[in-house]
Amino acid sequence: DLAEKEMDNPTFRSDTVLSDVHLHCPSKRHLMVRLNAVGQPVFLSYFKLLWSTEDLASGKRVREITTGREQQRRSGDELCDKDRSDLKEEAELNSEGVGALLDEDGDLEVVRRPRSASDLQAEDLLRDIVCPVILMKGKEDAFEDEEQECTCSDVVKIEHTMATPLEDVGKQVWRAAFLLADYILFQRDTFRGCSVLELGGGTGITSIIMGTVAKRVYCTDVGEDLLAMCEQNVALNKHLMEPGEGEIKVKEVDWLKDEFCTDPEAPYSWSEEEIADLLDHCSVIMAADVFYDDDLTDALFRTLYRITHNLRNSCTVYLALEKRLNFTLRHMDITCEAYSHFRNTLNDLENLQDGKMKYTVEPIKADFCQFLVYERIEQL
Repeated sequence: DLAEKEMDNPTFRSDTVLSDVHLHCPSKRHLMVRLNAVGQPVFLSYFKLLWSTEDLASGKRVREITTGREQQRRSGDELCDKDRSDLKEEAELNSEGVGALLDEDGDLEVVRRPRSASDLQAEDLLRDIVCPVILMKGKEDAFEDEEQECTCSDVVKIEHTMATPLEDVGKQVWRAAFLLADYILFQRDTFRGCSVLELGGGTGITSIIMGTVAKRVYCTDVGEDLLAMCEQNVALNKHLMEPGEGEIKVKEVDWLKDEFCTDPEAPYSWSEEEIADLLDHCSVIMAADVFYDDDLTDALFRTLYRITHNLRNSCTVYLALEKRLNFTLRHMDITCEAYSHFRNTLNDLENLQDGKMKYTVEPIKADFCQFLVYERIEQL
């Protein structure tokens, strides 16, 4: 009853933050799984992969959805014969002037834009675009159709919240996590067999995708309630991992502290063996959508420097974020202060000269294939 009241009368305070990933949810079903320890509604969503894990393992390529910008860049040579014919007819009509577009009664007949070859191919996709499906425990029998459609090999199951205060945004799913997951699937051979550390893993979706190719992933964040949710998500997606491979360990890393938590009584603490394994073998560090607060950004980069300084081998760090534009009264203009601070801090890291470490920054264009269904906007 309490859960139903929470959903029937949601309260949005001035500091409430909502992830726009879930704006694409079908409105017909918004049922929750449970309330978490602090009384926030928790949902279970299915995110469908456009490449199945079997295809990834075998290297077999299946159809994927391309981004709108990719479709716009397609040249005329890629259009089918029908498209070329339609384009030619439209050009001839336009050259004859408006008079050629009038019917017998003098009404204007609008010439529709010809459908491109990519549009026609999209209709032939074997996998439909699937928005998150929200389920409630004890009501699974009411959603058997969705269960049957979501085969184990190509669905990521994620427990998450939809709205939180700013300090709990890690419990939501954010677009930059999907973008980084896309890049992992696109460059899966690069990450195969690696030992990986994720900072600010949140719900764990990026670490779970990384776990389908990497040898070991340390998914880290702070807060027992959040880490418990992350651990639950890892358990929900064991079906995506190869037997005996893709180990994901959920651990605490507090950016405001200088050391790993090694207290055996504390949940999600590190053993000495795990710390040694991380420092000896980690070659990839990643973080997605964690640059929204200047103090936390500074703390993250301090943590990043401290960890990379202690690694035995060189390491590549992948950072994904969404550049969020806001109108501020202070500037009376649209600004992106969190992003600007992130870039300044990144430049400071690249220019660091301490005689011990050297960092090189290289941007990656977000024009690679899309393997998860979400809106890949230009600000990613």
